[in-house]
Amino acid sequence: MQDPIGIPTCFSSSEKLSDDQAAVTRSGQSVFMTVYRTKIADQCRLITITWCKNLLLHGLSVSVEGPEGESQYTCKVELKPWYFWRKQGSKRFIVDGKAVDIFWDLKAAKFNGETEPNSEYYVAVVCDEEVVLLIGDLKKDAYKKTGCRPALIDPILVSKKEHIFGKKKYSTRVKFLEKGRFHEISIERKNSSGGGNMSNGNSSIGVEPEMEIKIDGLLVIHVKHLQWKFRGNESIYVNKMRVEVYWDVHDWLFSPGLRHALFIFKPILSSISLSSLSSSSSPPLFSLTSTPLSSQTESSGSLEGLNASGSSDFCLFLYAWKLE
Repeated sequence: MQDPIGIPTCFSSSEKLSDDQAAVTRSGQSVFMTVYRTKIADQCRLITITWCKNLLLHGLSVSVEGPEGESQYTCKVELKPWYFWRKQGSKRFIVDGKAVDIFWDLKAAKFNGETEPNSEYYVAVVCDEEVVLLIGDLKKDAYKKTGCRPALIDPILVSKKEHIFGKKKYSTRVKFLEKGRFHEISIERKNSSGGGNMSNGNSSIGVEPEMEIKIDGLLVIHVKHLQWKFRGNESIYVNKMRVEVYWDVHDWLFSPGLRHALFIFKPILSSISLSSLSSSSSPPLFSLTSTPLSSQTESSGSLEGLNASGSSDFCLFLYAWKLE
């Protein structure tokens, strides 16, 4: 379940993304990373869109995977309040001899307090006169600005990685399907009365830690005796779609200072669940069952977005940082 953090810092002027865990400890910084797979320069490559936010600015980074995944071509934008010209622009770099252009328009972007904008923006990646990736709602403006046609192959959403901070409660919004609706995920650490006793300073006699995970306000996972079950997994159902949930909260309980827990949400799609999703208009259905621990957190699949096992390419990696 361990996943490299790879946290870029909004303050860095370097073209290389920082892997230093200390970067995330900067006051108030949140990070949201989205990874897509698409065809660029005659090869299937990963594109990573990273948004970071701290007390001073918003930052945007667009990285394209280099040859054999060894290096990256990166475009960084710092949205400082006094740098209005940086909120719209373009940048070009060469990938295997072919030009790749990044276009962005964030002049009127609405963030609504979140790290990633909600509306009134676009970010487009262009290669071979095709828009190979386009995010945001201003799609007509993007096509007009780039003067290019949509790519014949749609990009595949591979993963999202989000870093959030809190003392007891952590929440985020996510789409388990690219064309699905947003779901509200809430994770909360609690203490309950019991006979447990832990040797470190995080729990006392008569108090046992618990954890609750809610989706759209409904409890889907309740872990009691968290000090013994700090790593585990469950299978839940969201709108009849199975979602594997993995957690590792060891550092919450046993490590002092600013430490993070890792949660992974992995949709498992079948032909039955896909037909149910397309035809169902009923309220969300949740249920809870046990399932063997799986290590299928890597992305591999067809251009349709599903692999042979029926598992979606998509994974949500949620890093929940504990503030004292």
